[in-house]
Amino acid sequence: MKPIKSLLLPLVLALVMTLGAGCASNGGDSYITTGNATVDMLELVRETSADLLANTRELDPDKPVVAASFVSIDDLSESSTFGRTLSEMFASSLSRAGMTLIEVKMRDSLFIEEQTGELILSRDIRRLSASHNAQAILLGTYGQGQSTAYVNVRLVRTRDNVVLGASSVQIPLDRNTRAMLPNRW
Repeated sequence: MKPIKSLLLPLVLALVMTLGAGCASNGGDSYITTGNATVDMLELVRETSADLLANTRELDPDKPVVAASFVSIDDLSESSTFGRTLSEMFASSLSRAGMTLIEVKMRDSLFIEEQTGELILSRDIRRLSASHNAQAILLGTYGQGQSTAYVNVRLVRTRDNVVLGASSVQIPLDRNTRAMLPNRW
């Protein structure tokens, strides 16, 4: 009997651990943990871009839009790899949807700092509009939670700073998305 018990115990433990490994709960509500799973950030941005365009008014697809780096909600003068990547992804999605985007990297109408990106300074908005005939600026913010980044994106009319359209998305933090954010902990 002793050999059967010694074989049975590891099997039961393995079964219990396997069944319990995929489940996490918090007060009865289940939630998703990304663990080793990879977040499809491109798909989330495509869906959010479609929502942004569907909810945008007074935007002429033939007039140009300029994209700025997305910034941290905690410090609007700071961006990160995450913010710069979001800006590039949203700009690509809008371009694929037929919007005219101007590539402004290396232009003097934006404040460009190494490791920060293209940050729109409010005093340069009117000059930017005139020099590039840009009708709007694609801009956004992100806030980092423990397991999720909260992203807000807007299209802002350059002549009067009116928000023409906005959307938001929650991006789960996996290894890749965490690596693009500054270390908080």
